[in-house]
Amino acid sequence: MPVIFTHTSASTTKEQRDRIKTAFGQAISLLPGKSESWLMCPFDDNVPIYFAGDDTKPAAYVEVNVFGRNSVDASTWEKLSAAILATLDKELSIPQDRVYIRETATGDWGWNGGNF
Repeated sequence: MPVIFTHTSASTTKEQRDRIKTAFGQAISLLPGKSESWLMCPFDDNVPIYFAGDDTKPAAYVEVNVFGRNSVDASTWEKLSAAILATLDKELSIPQDRVYIRETATGDWGWNGGNF
C-alpha cells in the first residue's frame, strides 16, 4: 500500500506523468514487500513552491508513505530517494538539490471500508 505523492512547481504532461509513474513503480520494489501493483501515484503540478526563498526555479516536494511500521531501513530509503531524485531530474529537469522527500511508514492504513 505505498503512495508516492509528487507536488511540483513544474508543469507536467500526461506522457511525463506516465513515465514518472513507471519509474516510481520500478523504484518502489526496492522496499521489502512493496510493488507497483498497490502503488498510488498522485501528482500535483504547477504548485507555487518557494525553496530557500526562491520560486523562480523548479522544485518538488515528494511524500512516500508505506504500510508497515519500521519496515524500511535507512539505506533502503536512501536508494528509493536516489531513484526518485534521478527520475524528477530526468523527466522534469528539477535539480536534486531543489527536492525534499518525506518518507513515512505506518501501521495504520485504511482501504476498502476497513483497515489492514
